[in-house]
Order: sequence, then C-alpha cells, then structure tokens
Amino acid sequence: MADRGLKVGGYAKFTSTDYPGELAAVVFVQGCPWRCGYCHNPHLQPRDGKPAIAWRDLLAFLCSRAGLLDAVVFSGGEPTLDPALEDAMRSVRAQGFKVGLHTAGIYPERLKQVLPLVDWVGLDIKSSFEAYDEITGASGSAQAARAAARIVIESGVPYEFRTTIHPKITTRQHISTLVQQISEMGCETYALQDFRPVGCSTQDLLKLSSEGALDGELIGQVRSRFRQFTLRRSDG
Repeated sequence: MADRGLKVGGYAKFTSTDYPGELAAVVFVQGCPWRCGYCHNPHLQPRDGKPAIAWRDLLAFLCSRAGLLDAVVFSGGEPTLDPALEDAMRSVRAQGFKVGLHTAGIYPERLKQVLPLVDWVGLDIKSSFEAYDEITGASGSAQAARAAARIVIESGVPYEFRTTIHPKITTRQHISTLVQQISEMGCETYALQDFRPVGCSTQDLLKLSSEGALDGELIGQVRSRFRQFTLRRSDG
C-alpha cells in the first residue's frame, strides 16, 4: 500500500476536543520545519525521529474502531510535510471516518491538494503576518501562512483559525493587527487560546504565565469581528 510511508510520531486513541462535535482519534505526523518557541510537541519537529508505530499497524487499529469513532484527525508536527498524507486520508475515508486536519499552513500547495479529502481543518495562525518569521524561525513563513489562510477560506471546507497567546511572543498589537488581516480575508471562525506549558521546552516561556494576556477589552474587540468566536483558557 502506498500510504504505509506515513511517518507516525504518536497517536491518541480517543479525543472529544480535536474535531468539533465528533469523537476522534488523532495521528501525529513526524516532522516540522518551523521552530516556534511555545510548541507543545517539540519532539515531533525532527523529521528523522523514530516512528511511534508503523502506519499499516495504526491503520489496522483505526479500522477496528470503525463505528465507534466518527473521525481521524491528522496533526503534528506538520502533517502536510509528509508525501504519504493524501493516501493515508483516503485510507481512513474508505473506512467511513471523517477526516480532520491540524496544520500551520506551511505548505500551501500541498494543503490545497488534500483539502478535497478533509471535512474540517484547524489552521494555526501564529500572529500578525509581519511577526511571523521571528516566531517560526523560518524566513518566508508569513507568505506561506497567508496563502494557506486564503486557500482554506476559499475551499468551502469547515474550519477554525486559532492563535495561541503568550505575552512574551504575542502582544495586543499583534492580535489587533492579525484580527484585522484575517477578518478582511473573510475569516468567520476564530479562536484565541492561552499558552499551555505542557510539553513546551523553552524555559523563558515557562517562567512567564500567559495569565492576563487576554483582557476583557481585547477579547470584546476580537469577538466583534467574527461570526463565531471561541476563547480557550488554560484552566480548561
């Protein structure tokens, strides 16, 4: 099978939070070229990391869950990095699962290629596009993210754009600018979420809490720009 090559860095057998309104399993794909300091899965960044399980074995497990789970979410790392993603998506769709995708939009053309197989996509928008390269450590990352945002909006696939907040990385001005940028692009569904220290390996960020980074005034300004807005606090 062509999709045996999907490099699986880990998986979650069951989640009710990674695909809105559906019970899902999550497949974490190994590898990501960006180096965001607040990443909660830094062990998935190296592409040469040892696979947690062979894809064919994980697919067999997923097949055994058909009828018990609604969806399979491909996350990472950055799932669009893996050339076997499309075949893997086709395999789980053939078992009757919906397909979810978590992506940072690093590879817009690959994203565009797989979107027809996707039922819902969560797009991580790091900050205002002017601040992107500093956050990701990758030159040109803003252009990729902007292109990916347009592709998702124009695709008609249900989506959520979401931004993680940490006061050392994401300022009020960053959020205000970003909200204007993506709302003018046509984004209607957006979420702000507190930084969570679990998994993060950047000590400077762990020393400073994200508490208070999202004040009521800012939240109200953001909420008013979107048809659907979600606020996720670190306490739940």
